[in-house]
Amino acid sequence: MIAPFQLDRCQSAPIYRQLYQRFRESIADGRLRPGDRVPAVRALAAELNLARGTVDAAYQLLIGEGYLTARGAAGTVVTPHLATVSSPILHPPLASTAYQTTHSGAQPLALQMGLPALDAFPRKLWTRLAGRQLRQSGVEGLVYPDPRGHAPLRAAIATYLGISRGITCHPQQIFVCAGYRACLDLISHTLMQPGDSCWLEEPGYFMARNALQEAGAQWVPVPVDDQGLDVAQGIRRAPDARFAVVTPTHQSPLGVSLSLPRRLALLDWANRRGSWIIEDDYDSEYRYQGKPLPALKSLDQQGRVLYTGTFSKVLFPGLRLAYLVVPVEQSEAFARQADRLHNHCPHLLQATVTAFLNEGHFARHLKKMRSLYARRRQWLVEALQQQLGERLLINPQAGGMHLVVGLREGDDVQLAQRARTVGIAVEPLSQWYLEAEPRHGLVLGFTNISSAEQATAVALRLAQII
Repeated sequence: MIAPFQLDRCQSAPIYRQLYQRFRESIADGRLRPGDRVPAVRALAAELNLARGTVDAAYQLLIGEGYLTARGAAGTVVTPHLATVSSPILHPPLASTAYQTTHSGAQPLALQMGLPALDAFPRKLWTRLAGRQLRQSGVEGLVYPDPRGHAPLRAAIATYLGISRGITCHPQQIFVCAGYRACLDLISHTLMQPGDSCWLEEPGYFMARNALQEAGAQWVPVPVDDQGLDVAQGIRRAPDARFAVVTPTHQSPLGVSLSLPRRLALLDWANRRGSWIIEDDYDSEYRYQGKPLPALKSLDQQGRVLYTGTFSKVLFPGLRLAYLVVPVEQSEAFARQADRLHNHCPHLLQATVTAFLNEGHFARHLKKMRSLYARRRQWLVEALQQQLGERLLINPQAGGMHLVVGLREGDDVQLAQRARTVGIAVEPLSQWYLEAEPRHGLVLGFTNISSAEQATAVALRLAQII
């Protein structure tokens, strides 16, 4: 379509000529392409607040010169197979940028982490639920939304957490946010002061690290071993830290679980110091050995844990829907900040997730995905062992949606860069470290491996690179 048309009555050219010229420019620079339909005379005249005769005069001139073709009731279009035309006005080229966004909107690559099985999502069911929400929605879907989130969804989340994660909470303690990053933004705006010290797992999730740095927090890397975050090391390094960000159920990226003694030690430190623990429970639903572990929040007796969960990892990332559970005493302060930040997920998506939870589809989906992911993980492990058994250290953890494999030799950053050139999106483990001597390895997502044959083909491509 043409750019917004501004009348310039200071020009000697009449208005219809200015409109004619604007159409010519739009055709010349490709904004209007051959075959594109242009607005009806009446509609464009109303939009631009012009007389119909003025618009009609411009159209007749364009039709006479061959730029437009009138097709009666079918409307007026840019002449098909129109030869390239030159515009008398030269426009400067658009500025290019080399910035690479975190998410490009492109189709995922092989072994890309952080994604659920997109091919196994029940799209027909979801579409039916969403359509029903649209048909049944009333005024509540048209007014400004509750900044805390859709009330029925918050109630459904409270019920789900009580049953599956052992967390006792009320809907007023729950805030629905547009992704995990938005949960961190809400926390930082409500409780954090610039310069506050914050324990971060070493290695740890880089998105959390970046968000807290932008909020003005001071990083304190705390090492992770086979029992999870080393709480004693954290106390030695920064006993007065105001925050600790942890992934206790399935540490990101190493996959270990925080042991019970360390969970209790972490809670004891937070209780004594009046500090806050941010629990990122991003994929706890997926555990392939034994039952899912209870959340750290379930042990919290003094209200020091801020619990975050997400539907983006369980359902699909396009939802951009996460949730935050805060202590009762902090509900009002968080509500005030939520109202100020306008951190909303669309009402339709929230209502559809509510139906998905309340009607039992969520529980059935999780059961199906646990079985599917266990099988897909095994396919990838076997393919890697067959193709790269002597070059990789493969030790599958009890749960999660990705594998971490160690490199016996080689630079993981260079390998990851080469892998991308052949369509494989592995993450270098060394870049998850802040200060410590990094381990070299690869972080591999297995959820979208659809067959044993695909796993073998991907492992073979990876072997050729290594």
